[in-house]
Amino acid sequence: MDRNLLSKCRQLLKALRRREIVLDCDRIPHRFQQLPLKKIINWLLVEASVVAKPERAWGWPTHLQIEPSARCNLHCAICPVTTGMHRPTGFMDFRVFKKLMDEIGAYALLILLWDWGEPFLNPQIYEMIAYAKEKGIKLVSSTNGHIFTRVDQADRLIRSGLDTLIVAMDGATQETYARYRQGGELDSVKEGIRTLVARKRALNSPTPLINLRFIVMRHNEQEISLLPGLARSLGVDAFTLKTLNPYAADEYGDNRASLEENHGEFLPLDPRYRRFRYTSSGRRIRQRRNPCKHLWNNPAIHWDGAVCSCAFDYEERYLMGRLGTDTFKNIWQGAAYQRLRRQFRRNWEGVPLCCDCSYAYLGGNCSRETVGHALFFPQSSAVGAKL
Repeated sequence: MDRNLLSKCRQLLKALRRREIVLDCDRIPHRFQQLPLKKIINWLLVEASVVAKPERAWGWPTHLQIEPSARCNLHCAICPVTTGMHRPTGFMDFRVFKKLMDEIGAYALLILLWDWGEPFLNPQIYEMIAYAKEKGIKLVSSTNGHIFTRVDQADRLIRSGLDTLIVAMDGATQETYARYRQGGELDSVKEGIRTLVARKRALNSPTPLINLRFIVMRHNEQEISLLPGLARSLGVDAFTLKTLNPYAADEYGDNRASLEENHGEFLPLDPRYRRFRYTSSGRRIRQRRNPCKHLWNNPAIHWDGAVCSCAFDYEERYLMGRLGTDTFKNIWQGAAYQRLRRQFRRNWEGVPLCCDCSYAYLGGNCSRETVGHALFFPQSSAVGAKL
C-alpha cells in the first residue's frame, strides 16, 4: 500500500476513535481534540472529495482563507497590492464575517486570516477572531508587525485567542529588510515582537504561538545564519524559512517570461532556497498531477464578501459568487464552482490560474514544501501542546 495512503488511513482511524486531528500549517502543527462528530465527519467527506474530485463537493470547507483587509501600510516589492490590483480595496465588515461563520462555522477547522493586505489594519479583526473561536475554529494570521508596537493592540490580539501569528521579518538589517518590505522599519518590527512576547507573558497566555517568518531572497540569503539567534533573542516561539514565489505578481500568466526574467533579481542564488526543482537546463519540473485541494477544501473570501476559488485570484477573475447577494452554501455547490472543478479534473493545465501556480511544479506544494525549515524554541513546547 502507498505509504501516504497508509498514513492517511491511520489518521482517519485515529480521528474517529479519539476525535482528534492534527493539521500542519507552514510546518506548525495545530492539534484539534474532542472534536464534535459533525466536524470529523465533514473532514472525512472533504478528504474523500479531494481524492475523487466530484463536481459537487461532498463536504463543506475545512479551511478558509479570509481577507480582513485589502489595504496595507507597506509596499512590498512584488505584492499585487503594491504593483496594482484593479479591484476595490477596503476592510471586511464584521457582519460579513459573522454571516459566513454562522453558515459553516460548525464544519470549518482552520482559518488563514489574511490574503492581500495587512489584516490588523481592520479595527474589527479581534472580534472576528473571538467569534470564530466560539465555533471551535483555530486561526492563523500573518502581519508585518508594525501595529504591535502599541500595547493596546498587543493585548487585544492576545485576548482574542488567535492560535498562531506569523510575523514577517525578511532581513537582519534595515537596508536588507527594506529592499523588499518597502516603507517598513525593522526596529518597529522588533519592538512589536518584543511587545507581543512581553504582554503574552504578562497575561499568562499560551497563545498566540509567535512564528518569525523569513522569506529567502537573493539580497537576504547571506543573513540566514543570523536569524535563529535573533529570533531566540526576541523570545519568539518558532522561526521559519519560506521560499519566494517569483510569480506572485503574475499568477494569471499574462506576461509569460522565463523564471529569471520574472522578478529574477529576488531569486536566491543558493538552489536550496529556491522554491522549485529544475532540470539541468534550468527549466522548472512540472507535476504530473496538480495536488491542489482548494476547490474542495479551501475557498478564499475577500474583504467585500467575494468568494474565489484560490487565494491567488487577487483580481477575482474566477469569482464564484458574493456573500452579499447569496449564501455561501449556494455558492459552494453552485454552477461556477462545479464548472471549475470539472475543468480542473479534466485538464488543470487548461486553467490559467492553475497552469503556472506554485502547486503545478515540484517543490511548490504550499501546504508544506514552501516552508523549507522550521525551528522551535524551548518556550514553545508548552504552547504547542495546547494548540
